[in-house]
Order: sequence, then structure tokens, then C-alpha cells
Amino acid sequence: MDQAVAAFAEKLLAHREALGDLTDVEWRTSADLVPYEAAVSAMEERAAAILAGDAPELVWFLEHPPLYTAGTSAKATDLLDAARFPVHAAGRGGQYTYHGPGQLVAYVLLDLNRRGRDVRRHVRHLEDWVIAALADYGVAGAARDDRPGVWVRDGAREDKIAAIGVRVRRWVTFHGTAINVRPDLSHYAGIVPCGIEDAGVTSLERLGALRERAEVSAAAPPS
Repeated sequence: MDQAVAAFAEKLLAHREALGDLTDVEWRTSADLVPYEAAVSAMEERAAAILAGDAPELVWFLEHPPLYTAGTSAKATDLLDAARFPVHAAGRGGQYTYHGPGQLVAYVLLDLNRRGRDVRRHVRHLEDWVIAALADYGVAGAARDDRPGVWVRDGAREDKIAAIGVRVRRWVTFHGTAINVRPDLSHYAGIVPCGIEDAGVTSLERLGALRERAEVSAAAPPS
């Protein structure tokens, strides 16, 4: 896993209380890029096992190779370059999004049967979780009622830094959030991200947060 991506995963782990009681949850990190279809298959199997009581809940950190996914609300006109990367239909909510190296994906498989059957609250918890980790980098993230995901100010405009897409089956959640740490943002040119034409996408790298963090670390005295 990319070093900066792994560092952001550690920040999410430090703020795990934002997701609720995670005492018995398994935390998994994949060092290598995980093919999308393999990840979905693994999530499907794990969600069924969670429901049956045969496996603990799971939060899985990983990166994917470059690809586009189409959520259940995706519009064909928002796929601008179908030949650029593989396109996968995703059972999650939302529209088109991009996954690729430099982007941290956190798949969150929780049993809402015992946590309260409130999908909106689950989504808010995901947003709050990402916002808390961003704050550690000096980045002010915010959720918007009319726009899914987590948003930040980049000069005069507002850009998306994290996508949220959730699927729920028999009250077990899967999919989750994807945070742009330092992906190649030009890869978004093949889609209209999340169907939103009047806003862009950004990353911690583009905002200068990774450089500033590295400078602070270098200046810190040894412990």
C-alpha cells in the first residue's frame, strides 16, 4: 500500500469511535492492489457470514487498480470515456466514481440489526469518520445534505475529497468510502464524478496537506 495512503488509514483507525462500538470488529489492510471484482466477491461472502453469526464485522482498507464503478443511480451520459478504464456495475448507491492507486478505500461491513436499523445514521458516521481524520491533516471537510460525500474548500470552489457509497442487505452494510490521498486526479476525466457537473474533485496531495505534514514531521524533535 502507498505510504501516504497507509498513513491516512492509521488516522482513520485512530478515529474509529466515530463509527460506534467497534469492540469485536476485524480490521484488515491489504498491502497489494485488490481487483474490484475480487473485493466485491469477498464482501458478499463476508456480509452473509456476518448475518449468519459466523464471522465478525469487518473494516477493510485497500487500494484498487484504476477503474470506474457505476452505482445504482448512474446515468449513461456521465460515462465520458468508457474505453479509458474498466467499468464495473456496483450494487452500492450513488453514480459514477473512480478508484485507483493513491486512493484509500475503506469497506465497512457492519450489522445494523444490532446497531439500529438506520442507514442515514450509518452514512453520517462514515462522513464524520473521514472528517475527523482529515482534520489531523489540517483539512476542514464537511458533509452536504444535497451532495453525497465529504467536501473541502479549494480556493473559491468546493471540491469532493471523499466519496460515500453504501449497500445494505438484510441490514448488513458493505461498500463504504473512498478518500483521495494522492491519486492521479486526471483519471476522473472519463466520468462526471457522482453526476455533479458544477464541482470538482481534489486530494490531500493537491491541497498541499501531505507536503505540510511531511515538513512538520521533519521539523519535530526526536522523542
